Amino acid sequence: MNFRTQADLLTYLYHLPRLHPKSDLSYIKRVLAQLGHPERQVKTVHVTGTNGKGSTSYYLSRLIQKAGPKTGLFVSPYVQVFNERIQIAGENISEARLLQAARLVQQAIDQLALTATDFVLTTFEFEVAMAFVTFSLTHCEYAVIEVGIGGTHDKTNVIIPECSVITTVAMDHEDLIGPTLADIAREKSGVIKAGKPVVLGKIPPAVRTIILKRAMQLAAPVYELAQVFQVTTGAGLQIQVGEQILKLPWYPLVEGYDIAMAVQVLQILKLQLTPAEIIASIKETVILGRYQIRTQQPLVILDGGHNLQAISHLLTFVRSEQQHRQGKARVLIGMMKDKDLAEIFQLFDDSEQLTLTAIDYPRAARRTDFPQFVQDKYPFVQDYRRAYVRLKAQSKPNDILLVTGSFYLVSEILQIGD
Repeated sequence: MNFRTQADLLTYLYHLPRLHPKSDLSYIKRVLAQLGHPERQVKTVHVTGTNGKGSTSYYLSRLIQKAGPKTGLFVSPYVQVFNERIQIAGENISEARLLQAARLVQQAIDQLALTATDFVLTTFEFEVAMAFVTFSLTHCEYAVIEVGIGGTHDKTNVIIPECSVITTVAMDHEDLIGPTLADIAREKSGVIKAGKPVVLGKIPPAVRTIILKRAMQLAAPVYELAQVFQVTTGAGLQIQVGEQILKLPWYPLVEGYDIAMAVQVLQILKLQLTPAEIIASIKETVILGRYQIRTQQPLVILDGGHNLQAISHLLTFVRSEQQHRQGKARVLIGMMKDKDLAEIFQLFDDSEQLTLTAIDYPRAARRTDFPQFVQDKYPFVQDYRRAYVRLKAQSKPNDILLVTGSFYLVSEILQIGD
């Protein structure tokens, strides 16, 4: 197929299967072999985790790039434009390069289909293949690869990385990689490779031994938060990694964990930056939809958190800011109906003024999809644009407006002018 425009490509991608009957890596491995193994032509860092993997990937890719090597980044989901998925040297992939990669991947599929007529990639497999082709064609020295979901069976798990990262383990996507927390931990530990370092974030004690056992079996050196590198709070955040001490005056604690993991990987890779250069890189890194500050007066925060752990961390930050600013906190929240809605809404208290909304998306929760106690307690506004504009207009300079629950909602809000 000759993709003429990016619109042609996206239409094609979204009509591909979402899953294979078997959740193995055979399809993606076959197409990468047909392409000449582009995934082997770049040094990689593999990042997984229930929360924080996107932020850690962004911070790390920017740090490596600042240290000198040309660096690629593969992340999901995108927030504003598809081209965010594949980045080169801090810039979204161009339409021309995207189409070039897509045509090469499709040519490889066509060749394989000559002897296996049922050969087809899923949407995500096609995207992964395009990323590795792009990093090879553009001569990236490093690429930071964020998993889609999980680890062992994720379609990105076709690399032998220089280092792996597991940011957090919590309940999410239980239908695919669960159902228990232990199952999720085992799945995520699949990114650990023999003899290759692994950096661990804040791992729950209940499953920490699962990950450490996997690392020990593979003789993978472990660099763990609070054991090897530290994040402390006081007058802002202080991060200590080896001999380096970084002071960041205004960052949520969980972002501090992500930054610390990125800096630890940088040291493992033996890439040199001064503390001042690291702090400058962190401040320059813009991560859409992840603790994203849109305005300061009122404080408008956009965050795509959509599971119990992410929302809990987010509310800790919002309540701290609320206490400091002595204002009201308003929340515009829209979620997918397959999330743990009852548990998530029990995290909110009466100090937060919630408004429910929905976007035009098949999985989006409508009013009647929310638990009854949520429907009874909070107003529902179908038009998220009107809800956002109204809530912002109601907010005084010292108030907080949080938009959360879904990256899809955050993406739509970003289309509305300040």
